[in-house]
Amino acid sequence: MKFGELEQAAIELNDLYEELEVKRWGRAWTAQELALGFMGDVGDLAKLIQAHAGVRTIDDHHRKLGHELSDCLWSIMVLANKCGVNLEAEFVRNTREISEFVSGELAK
Repeated sequence: MKFGELEQAAIELNDLYEELEVKRWGRAWTAQELALGFMGDVGDLAKLIQAHAGVRTIDDHHRKLGHELSDCLWSIMVLANKCGVNLEAEFVRNTREISEFVSGELAK
């Protein structure tokens, strides 16, 4: 899949979640609530990275690591969409600028 297709899949899944949230709680989550959920996922990811490094025991950590990385990517894509950020363009711009900076530092 290309980035745009991944982003569209993330948004479509969020649309389904919003339907479920309205059904359960009478409203969809705000961007702030999505960010808080993302923070929980990042905490879970950190524990799985520790397990991957051998300093924490989590059964089937490698499979769970892929799942949690995917959850985090989904959150980032949805948050970018909700905040009106063109994530693909920002990623390209940011990585180009950082690459230029690091290349310049290496050339010194």
